[in-house]
Amino acid sequence: MSGPGISVVVCAYTEDRWDDILAAVASVRAQSRPALETVLVVDHNQALTDRLTEEFANAGSRAADGEVRVLSNSGPRGLSAGRNTGIAAARGDVIAFLDDDAVAERDWLRWFAAGYDDPRVMAVGGLTLPVWASGHRPLWFPEEFDWVVGCSYRGLPPGRARVRNVLGGNASFRRTAFDLAGGFATGIGRDGDRRPLGGEETELCIRLSRARPDAILLVDDRAVIHHKVPEARERFAYFRARAYAEGLSKALVARSVGAAKGLESERRYTTRVLPSGVARGLRDAFLARPGGARRAAAIITGALTAATGYAAGALTGTEPARTVAPAADAGQEAAG
Repeated sequence: MSGPGISVVVCAYTEDRWDDILAAVASVRAQSRPALETVLVVDHNQALTDRLTEEFANAGSRAADGEVRVLSNSGPRGLSAGRNTGIAAARGDVIAFLDDDAVAERDWLRWFAAGYDDPRVMAVGGLTLPVWASGHRPLWFPEEFDWVVGCSYRGLPPGRARVRNVLGGNASFRRTAFDLAGGFATGIGRDGDRRPLGGEETELCIRLSRARPDAILLVDDRAVIHHKVPEARERFAYFRARAYAEGLSKALVARSVGAAKGLESERRYTTRVLPSGVARGLRDAFLARPGGARRAAAIITGALTAATGYAAGALTGTEPARTVAPAADAGQEAAG
């Protein structure tokens, strides 16, 4: 196998996603380009840690389809610290991240690996497609806001393209990227079932680009994963809550790295992508296509709600903690 060895980190926090976690791991172990290992990091949930340890504590976890290790998050509660624990424990030259409620297509790691042929490439992200619990996209839900449910959204560049930041649930980084920029910042991303914040990968990618100005960050839409969207996240109430939380997150990112870079991509999104989406929705309404007017209204509501969240976040003065990846022995290994 040519190219870098890739470790895959999956962060989990609740037994409610048991079947999803097993499906995520199975998709990694079925890759056409095998992963070096799968590192499962459990966020302060001993019952889940014990259950996963028992699940993978057998000879099969070290078979040709990839070793699976289970660790406890060695840092504060939350996704950023869980990822940092995985970074410290991972052995690969490249570290990929997969959400615990997503499954990767068979060539996912193959396309990630191909991106690192250029030594300047420090990160490669992929395409995340929604799997709606109801079986179909709600008629009112605009594709421009698929980031609300953790998926790639209309407005991202197609094919393989340079980007400011990758999306954390379907991303990979060279290990040296963390040596240069440190780990994910705590106080920005998600913390279990609390307010659905985000933006930690944006903040990291901007720090990385500053630490190495010639760094290339890519997105390759051939590296595909399928992300589950539960019914609760198909509702308009969640849409608004997530949009507001994103505004809060953007304020933290802007405070950490400066508004010029922290909002660089968002300016294009709000001035070009969203107006086009509103126009498309109104056109569909004029043509009597289902959901057009509601999609246009959702875009306007989402944009205004995110702006409100940003304004609220800008007034709080809270500074996110910049957390470097913990020492390699910091994560307590629960299964090997």
